[in-house]
Amino acid sequence: MNRRLILVVTTATLVSACAAHTPPLESIWYSRNNAESVQSFVANAARISIVSPQVFALDSSGDIRGSVDPRVIAAAHQNGVKLVPLVMNPGFDQPSIHRVLTVPAARANAVRNLAALCRDNQLAGIQFDIENVHVSDKDAFTSFVRESVDSVHRAGCSVSAAVVPRTGELTGPTNYHKWIDENWRSVYDYKALADTLDFISYMTYAQHTGGSTAGPVAGFPWMEASLKYVLSLGVPPSKISLGIPAYSDYWFSSYDPQNGARMRGSDIAYPAVMAIMARAGATPTWDNVQKAPFAMWEDHGVFEHAWLEDARAFEIKLGLVRKYGLRGYSVWLLGLEDPRTWDIVGRVSK
Repeated sequence: MNRRLILVVTTATLVSACAAHTPPLESIWYSRNNAESVQSFVANAARISIVSPQVFALDSSGDIRGSVDPRVIAAAHQNGVKLVPLVMNPGFDQPSIHRVLTVPAARANAVRNLAALCRDNQLAGIQFDIENVHVSDKDAFTSFVRESVDSVHRAGCSVSAAVVPRTGELTGPTNYHKWIDENWRSVYDYKALADTLDFISYMTYAQHTGGSTAGPVAGFPWMEASLKYVLSLGVPPSKISLGIPAYSDYWFSSYDPQNGARMRGSDIAYPAVMAIMARAGATPTWDNVQKAPFAMWEDHGVFEHAWLEDARAFEIKLGLVRKYGLRGYSVWLLGLEDPRTWDIVGRVSK
């Protein structure tokens, strides 16, 4: 055996050994009750620690409605995946969750129903997906979570929460910044919630949305700045599951009689946006600052835009989990991912 071959074999052995001794991460993937999401989970359940279907809705009276697809339940049991569904304020409706937080009867009913949901469905836990809560309800939200944790823990289930991130205390200069800060970001007392909950899923995605200008789904500088901020508040890395997007965003011009002409943006599956670009003859360009590919192309004189989340972008974001020693990662959304993502997720805890 020559020296070059020995070197190749030795290097390959070292890489394999390092991979084998890399601690597995807790891998959370969100799903919905649609064919694409369910099929992706069934096909890839062996590489998932926790599946969190977005299926349960908490209404203004504190009642909970919804159900998990039986195929998801079966695949979870067969693959040793913990079932931790999301409980959300339906449509992220602000008045309904305000009533739950501030009306004692609705609040008490919600706390009881959360424990019953876990106990009756034999769940491993639940995760709050409570969004679009006005900052004036910050203390009420924190105390509601604390009460819920006490109740659900007694039922033998874990409790976590998906929370919208911030990069710091400053709101920003525009009315848009003020609106998104007061209604989407500032309600979360990250340290108090982390101290109470088993962990938080820190949703470091949706940096840009259909309601904003075109831009990265989760630009790397913004994502790392958001993570550094929550760590600076004293939230332990062991309590943070880093949000990673598996979806892409696509912006295009639209018209309807009610709203007139406007730009629209929407979440889109990676294969779907790649198909649109292929028909337009467009090729994505890698942005080495944002660590994600993007593209723009002309459609009958009007430009369209896309920011993509492919396997390369996913792998770079996954590096932040290990760099900061976090417990794992939380991915939105099964069925929208670049199929090559599954080749690089690595070992996961079970």
